[in-house]
Amino acid sequence: MLLLIKTALRSLIGNGLKTWLNVFVLSFSFVLIIFMQGLLEGWNRQAVKDAINWEIAGGQYWSQKYDPYDPFSIDSSAAVLPETFKSEYNAHQIEPVLIAQGSIYPGGHMHSVLLKGIRPDQQLLALPTNRLKTKDSNDVPVIIGMNMAKQASLKVNDLVTLRWRDVNGTFEAIDIRVAGIFKTTVPTVDLGQIWLSLEQLQKMTLQPNKATILIKSESVSTRKLTAWPFKDQLEMTKQTVSLVKAKTAGFTIFYFIFLMLALIAIFDTQTLSIFRRQREIGTFVALGMTQPQVVGLFTLEGTMNAVLAILAGACYGLPAFVYYTINGLSFGMDTTSFGIPMGDKLYPVFTPKLIVGTILFILIITAVVSYLPARKIARMKPTDAIRGKAL
Repeated sequence: MLLLIKTALRSLIGNGLKTWLNVFVLSFSFVLIIFMQGLLEGWNRQAVKDAINWEIAGGQYWSQKYDPYDPFSIDSSAAVLPETFKSEYNAHQIEPVLIAQGSIYPGGHMHSVLLKGIRPDQQLLALPTNRLKTKDSNDVPVIIGMNMAKQASLKVNDLVTLRWRDVNGTFEAIDIRVAGIFKTTVPTVDLGQIWLSLEQLQKMTLQPNKATILIKSESVSTRKLTAWPFKDQLEMTKQTVSLVKAKTAGFTIFYFIFLMLALIAIFDTQTLSIFRRQREIGTFVALGMTQPQVVGLFTLEGTMNAVLAILAGACYGLPAFVYYTINGLSFGMDTTSFGIPMGDKLYPVFTPKLIVGTILFILIITAVVSYLPARKIARMKPTDAIRGKAL
């Protein structure tokens, strides 16, 4: 076996520039596949982590009537807080959120918004809700996301008129103050959202002791309540994961193009090599090598393109992987304004499964492509091969 490897390597290096061109293209495909898959995996993990930190925590209980995709039911979907969570509620391990619809009028323009009431001293979410605290009964502080602030042209301490409808259908209006603007990568807590004190929103909508969803701490065990169906982290992040999977499928075409270029070059090189080396093949058979052994030799020779490509790719790919893992990759644009949960920087995640799986994939598919032209050797007659007339 060692002799076959030495012979294959000597022949491969003997091809000169053609070999190194094949190796470079194959190594580029190898590095590209790993990098893009690592980038998408990093995006997936980052998006899920941010969604948990900013919105989901340990999961959510939804009021039975609540349907986020039905705007006509939102104002009437709140329910009385269940007594079974009283101790967790007092310990801030369950945080109720009341949701209502409203409109604001910055600069004379109307913007429809979702009002979300939450306790200022909550500790489950990354929202800066401590800015909702106030001692002035006439002051109604709110916090909004950066994208929401851009859309409505609002800044800290701006006053804006808010109009809403209470549980009885009566329209009311009040001036609210922007007490804080936060930056997040989760569009569902930013775009079209205004956060204010839970007690204030309950008072405004005439719904004391009511909430629309209950956010649970990860340390609290899940309970099954008929009136409050539970949504776990997996279910709540399903759309985000599906979005990343869709992007992964879209990038597959780029992998395919670069990989096919490399494999076609290897196939062409092996076919030409077999045609030119007929006398050599005949000599091998005459010296005692079986035709399957010669086929294996040429298959091994083609497969070693992948081995060299992996080594070459590691030389320039590994430093790039380390750099972007530490510093991240910036796309120079804020995608959360488009509803895409992506941070300013993406930090790739290169798992052993990804790297080993890609290496095995490249090796196997290169071996198959190298074997296809080598099959012709099995049809050669040694005498014709020595004369160079076997093909």
